[in-house]
Amino acid sequence: MTSALLAGERISGFGSVHDAPELPAGFTDMFESYRIRAGDLRLHVVIGGDGPPLLLLAGWPECWYAWHALMPALARNFTLIVPDPRGSGLSDNPDHGYDGDTMAGDMFALMDVLGHARFAMVGHDIGEWTAFAMASLKPERIVRLAIGEAMVPGVSPSPPLVSDDRQISDFLWHKNFNRAREVNEKLVSGREEIYFGHQFASKAASPDAVPAHARQFYIQLMRDPANLRSSFEYYRDLDLTIPQNKAHVARGKWPMPVLTFAGAWACGDLIAQEIATMADDLTSVVVPECGHFVPEEKPAALLAALEPFLEPYARGQD
Repeated sequence: MTSALLAGERISGFGSVHDAPELPAGFTDMFESYRIRAGDLRLHVVIGGDGPPLLLLAGWPECWYAWHALMPALARNFTLIVPDPRGSGLSDNPDHGYDGDTMAGDMFALMDVLGHARFAMVGHDIGEWTAFAMASLKPERIVRLAIGEAMVPGVSPSPPLVSDDRQISDFLWHKNFNRAREVNEKLVSGREEIYFGHQFASKAASPDAVPAHARQFYIQLMRDPANLRSSFEYYRDLDLTIPQNKAHVARGKWPMPVLTFAGAWACGDLIAQEIATMADDLTSVVVPECGHFVPEEKPAALLAALEPFLEPYARGQD
């Protein structure tokens, strides 16, 4: 056990591994919830497993729990580090710092505290935004990178505000809503079930593709006013993230192997097309009959893609 874990605080209560719904059998024997200081933040981090380090980053409006169905299998070969990023779950909710480069710095600081100079990582949705910045800022630290289900702001042309395509409009309208200031908290507060329930129902392959217990878990966390505000700050700070990402693109391509994944009923081939501009060593997987929330809608299919991609890293060949 690292000195960081010995110094870190084990935590329980709602949002931790000790109060989360429908976890696989034996989950709490394999994983523990810690509060770890990384830089100026206290981050809730779920850690467990054995092997080289693998960082898992979830997206909006989720937290570490998005990966719970894959974690026991991955923990057979990797030490999993599964944080709630700033502003989510049980982590701190600072007023600022929700841009891509700052979020990347949070994760590098966490891995430094845990003693992991180099690691592999998987990022979904906003977790992909953070992973994009990390791979661009310090590519020498990322051994292998798997990312999915997010178009990275500033990398591809922005879609039109009023799209000719109803499906695209329905899929993307939340981005501009989330980017507004102050009014969105007032509209959503007390109506978290309506707003976030709609996000899960409309962006998954079917309204029940993300299980009801998972949806309720995330919605309950969003009833915390600090989490609700922070969930919008990721989008408000696109004012900073977009020029940052344009600068990252100008730095050139990444050296590490990259896997992209997407749901056929969500981003489909678009992720691979975008990331092909950044990676020569690229593998892509599109999961059939799957929407946006791939780790929860189709965990077995995602695991089947991740395991062979990460196998050389598990064997120490990267």
